[in-house]
Amino acid sequence: MSQVNLESDIKVRNLSRIYSKASITIPAIHDVTFDIKKGEFVSIVGKSGSGKSTLLNLIAGLDKPTSGTIIFEGNDMAKMSRYKLALHRRFSVGMIFQSFNLIPSRSAIENIILALAFGGIPRKERKSIAVSLLKSVGLDHRLHHLPNELSGGEAQRVAIARALANNPEVILADEPTGNLDSITSKEIMDMLIKLNKEHQITILMVTHDKETAETCSDKIIRLKDGSIIRTLN
Repeated sequence: MSQVNLESDIKVRNLSRIYSKASITIPAIHDVTFDIKKGEFVSIVGKSGSGKSTLLNLIAGLDKPTSGTIIFEGNDMAKMSRYKLALHRRFSVGMIFQSFNLIPSRSAIENIILALAFGGIPRKERKSIAVSLLKSVGLDHRLHHLPNELSGGEAQRVAIARALANNPEVILADEPTGNLDSITSKEIMDMLIKLNKEHQITILMVTHDKETAETCSDKIIRLKDGSIIRTLN
């Protein structure tokens, strides 16, 4: 695995997230500390229930920690207002999900255009940018197809294009190949590796697949029961 010696994009310090239900407390994340440097490809590996997705959601600003801090590009996320967290999700990170999370009633290009609209891109520029993004992931021939008319790999390519719409510094990918066959999974991983290596986009990927993580990562963080049990560089 390659070494990246740049400043940290993300500093996580003593991070914990405890969920409460009635009299029961569930420690999803416990006292987690690590750094992610600019341009790194980092994989978080662990079994289902190990806290991987909770950790990703905390860094995305979709959830708030019970204790500890996340410093994202110099900003303490615990001190961000709801408005600033919304801006964080809109501009600082691009998100890719296992289930693609495309709007089913909108075509591929419309899904991208909507993301550009949220990003404040002028209306007259949105279509050309959306076409360019879809072309970059090899889908310029599928612009007007609905998600249910796309294969799983094509839908994930649309999701990648959407994640790139507002030029994020960091891509957060939650099991991006979890619903794909092995050949399509490799195609998607090759695309993420290209974004990381050629465009220096920091990528934090959650996966249960140790082999996939080992082929692409500068760093692997292994979680068990919400705690880091090993970090490999």
